[in-house]
Order: sequence, then C-alpha cells, then structure tokens
Amino acid sequence: MRTIRSALANIFFIGVAGLVAVDARAGEFIVKASTVTEMKAVYGQVESRTILPARARISGTVSSVRVSEGTQVSKGDVIATVVDDKLALQLRAADAKIAALKSQLDSARTDLQRAQDLLAKGAAAQSRVDAAKTQFDVATNQLVAAIAERAVIEQSTREGDILAPADGRVLTIPVAAGSVIMAGEPVARVASGQYYLRLSLPERHAVEITEGAHVDIGERGTGTNAGFVKASEGRIAKVYPEIENGRVIADVEVADIGTYFVNERTLVSIPVAKRTMLGVPPEALRTVHGIDYVRVETADGPLDVAVVLGGTFRDAGQPRVEILSGLADGDQVVLP
Repeated sequence: MRTIRSALANIFFIGVAGLVAVDARAGEFIVKASTVTEMKAVYGQVESRTILPARARISGTVSSVRVSEGTQVSKGDVIATVVDDKLALQLRAADAKIAALKSQLDSARTDLQRAQDLLAKGAAAQSRVDAAKTQFDVATNQLVAAIAERAVIEQSTREGDILAPADGRVLTIPVAAGSVIMAGEPVARVASGQYYLRLSLPERHAVEITEGAHVDIGERGTGTNAGFVKASEGRIAKVYPEIENGRVIADVEVADIGTYFVNERTLVSIPVAKRTMLGVPPEALRTVHGIDYVRVETADGPLDVAVVLGGTFRDAGQPRVEILSGLADGDQVVLP
C-alpha cells in the first residue's frame, strides 16, 4: 500500500511539472504584416550574345572539314579547307610570266649597258641610251607587277583555309567535304558570345519586371512536375520596351551558366508581384487532431486559436509560416 501511494505521488509531481512546462512562456511574438515578393517559375531559353558565321573567302570545293558540331574552337583555328583547281593553273601561269619577264629584263639590261659603252666611246647617240633606259624601266616594272599578281594568287590559295571568327562553340556545319560553295557562303556557325537566358513573360507581368532584379535559376533538367530546385542566381539585365504577341521579353545574365546547349530551356523563378501576409514562427504552431492552433494572449489569458496555414517564407532571415486566417495584425502569440 505504501508503495502504491509513493508511485501515485511521483505521477502527480511529474504531471504538475509537465503542466508548468506547458504554461510557462519563453516569450511572445507580435504578429506583424510582412510584405513579401511572389516568385513565379517560368522557362528561360539559353542563347548566345553573338553567333558568328565562318564564311568561305574563295569559291571552290570543300576538300576537308576539321571540326564537328559542339567543338570548342579558338579564333584563327582552321575549320575547313576550300580548294579551287584554277588557282594552281593561275599560279603556274604567273611563274611562267615572271620567267619571261626576267629574260626580257636581262636583255634590256644588256642593251642598256651596250648603249652606255658606245656612248662613252662616241659611237652612239644619247637618244639610243635613253631608249634602252626606257626599255629597261618598262621590263623592271612589268616584272614587279607580275610578282605582285603571283602574290595575289598565293593569298587566294591561303584563303582557302576557313578560319574560326572568334572563340566559341561550333553550333552547325551546313556543308560537307566535296560540296561546291561560293565565296561568302557560311561553312559553320560559332556561338562566340556569353550565354544568357531569354524570358518571354505574359503581358500582365510587364509592370513588375524591372532591370536589376535578382532571379533564381533552377537546377538543370528539373521541370514543374519535379518542383523548382534552385541551382544558382541571376540578374535581369534588360527588359525590352516592345511587347510582342502579348509577351514581354527580358534577358537574364548568369555569372556561370555552365555547359547548357544553345536554345535549351530551364526554369527561372522571377519576382512578379508583392503582397502582404501574416506569419508566425514555426514553433508557435501546435497540431491537435489535424487542426493547427496558435496560442494568443488575450484579456482573459492565453487562448488557443485555430488557424489555416499557408506556405513558408523568410522574414528578416527568420523562418515564418504564413497564416491565412485566424490571426490579425498586432496579435500577441505566446511562444512555448
């Protein structure tokens, strides 16, 4: 009997201690309306600032293509080679012409020297020397012109190498070895500029989208079904002033966008509106039989109030749970 009484006494004291722990208040929280920014997940398309075509500089046949789609190239790298068979023939003709002009120049030099020797001996007139000098100058200039023409042909031969216009990644190669192309036709497209995200938003968000606003970039490969998973941050760099087909166009800059494909789409969470909401710390909530309660200090003492919860947000860096109904601005919430 004494053992039973001792046990009951222990239970009584434990119960009282528990009641005191529940009633004891570590502090109070004043409910205040907070203005939060609503975010909306939309798809952004990866684009390159500049896409430069690598064009053929001469007409001819593509003899070889040295890169493929996706290859990273540097400015000046040879992408493909164009060969024009006529250039080889023109080069041989230029060599033959230069050889003939050199022979004429040697003959003119000999005639000039002979005329000058005869003039010194008094056996020739000055007019003969002048004519020989003219023939020598003409032959010299013709040789110089022929050498310059050969240099032009050699340059055309070197221009058969199609060079990368800038550092970047090769997007497309619309030609293949054996293709006949004309001068100026593109052989490859190189994405040379920094990648960015282009957004196309409904017209109703035009007022809320501002340059300089920070946005969240979703993890690559995630969609609306998988939920938004933040991977990095970006900044709205430009909002275009023209609305096209009811859509607002905006560009988002990302410091390190990664190895996205050009025209690949990824989720971007952007600020579209601001609204006022009430929130309480998560520890202020208590759930009983599936109903959420918050203890509020009233004139008659603490009172448990049933509330309807919304989502979670952060206020001044602190976690908060949105209260849709049950509380009002200025209520004193008792924290456990």
